[in-house]
Amino acid sequence: MSIELILADDHPLTRAGLLAYLAREPNMHVVGEYADGESAMAGIRELKPQVALLDIRMPGMDGVTITRKIKEEGLPVTVLILTSYDAQQYVLSSLRAGARGYVLKSSSADTLARAIRIVARGGLYLDSEVANTVEDGENMSPEPISAREREVLLLAAKGLSGKEIASRLFISERTVQTHLASIYDKLGARNKTESMLLALKFGVVMLEELLD
Repeated sequence: MSIELILADDHPLTRAGLLAYLAREPNMHVVGEYADGESAMAGIRELKPQVALLDIRMPGMDGVTITRKIKEEGLPVTVLILTSYDAQQYVLSSLRAGARGYVLKSSSADTLARAIRIVARGGLYLDSEVANTVEDGENMSPEPISAREREVLLLAAKGLSGKEIASRLFISERTVQTHLASIYDKLGARNKTESMLLALKFGVVMLEELLD
C-alpha cells in the first residue's frame, strides 16, 4: 500500500533527516513539508494525505490543535504525533483529540516506519517509551469487559473494520457494533480511540497486545 504523508516540524534539521529517511522507505511518499502549524493545516486541507506526521509544539498552531481541526472538519487524514515530549498531558491530549499514534523522536527509524504503516491502515500505535504514561491509569476499575468484547476491541485497535472483525470472529457485523457500544459504555468512552486509551489505563489490555 502506497502511503502519502505530510511532515510538519519547525526544526529544519529534523525535517531534513526525516525526509531523507522516508525517501528510502518503500511505498512512502512525502507530498508536503511545513515549518509551522498554520501552513501545515493549509497543506492538509489541500493535499489530504493519508498520514500527517506532526510535532506537538510548533509556531502558529500546535499539533494537538491541528489534530482536533482535522477531526472537526471530517478530513480523511490520520495523525501520527512525532515529538520529543513524553509528558502525560501531551500524550493523552493528542489521543483524545483524535491522533492514532504517538512516537518519540528518540525512537529508531524502523519504529517510525512501523508506526506510520500501522496508523495508515487504521490501527493505534504508542511508542513503548510512553506506554507507562498511558497505562498509569486511575485506581478505579470499569465494569468487567467480556472475553468476546476484549477480542473485538483488540481487532478494532489493529485497524480492522466491523465487517473484517465479524468475518474473523464468525459473528455478524451488527453483533460487532453491539459489542463496541457495550465497550464504550463500560469504559466511559466516546469512540474507538478513546476506548483503547481507557482500556490501557484500566489494564483491560496491554500495549504489547495492541502492537502485536
